[in-house]
Amino acid sequence: MTIAALAFYLFAISALIGGLFTVISRNPVHSVLWLILSFISSAGLFVLLGAEFVAMLLIIVYVGAVMVLFLFVVMMLDVDFAELKAEMAKYLPLALLIGVIIMMQLGMAYGAWESADGAMAARGAVAPDGVTNTAAIGLLLYDKYFLLFQLAGLILLVAMMGAIMLTLRHRTDIKRQNVLQQMWRDPAKAMELKDVKPGQGL
Repeated sequence: MTIAALAFYLFAISALIGGLFTVISRNPVHSVLWLILSFISSAGLFVLLGAEFVAMLLIIVYVGAVMVLFLFVVMMLDVDFAELKAEMAKYLPLALLIGVIIMMQLGMAYGAWESADGAMAARGAVAPDGVTNTAAIGLLLYDKYFLLFQLAGLILLVAMMGAIMLTLRHRTDIKRQNVLQQMWRDPAKAMELKDVKPGQGL
């Protein structure tokens, strides 16, 4: 067995174990940590496939940002996980049925998998000899599909602004800072002197 095959089996087994324990762990913090292991193992599989850029994106974006965010949210929120698990137990048979259906679909897809004759030639056309896949992706995104890439970024920006506007609520029972009122205040009226006599209050 070669080193590449051994690394593939190690990464694949650790990814499966991480995904399994993500679902069955009782502690949500442990679930997030198992999911991080699964992501790192998937990144190793991408490296073996020669997709270093996707592997680094998986580590930087998902492990470095999204999972850390999940970890902070889970640890900071006071959520009654016992009640949530009791609610989830009612849907366990349906979840098992859906899982079996998905496994059957994956088995059917894997059984009918055939590699196309021109697949390697098409891959060479995208990433010619002497060009890494990161450089090839950059050439595609910022040269051939530059307009579509910019439009996708614009759509995400509009979606983010829409989500902020939909969830923004102006509450009247909260005292907010009025910067303009503070800047335009009259210094002569900003402070009032009280002559407090001894033994008396305000």
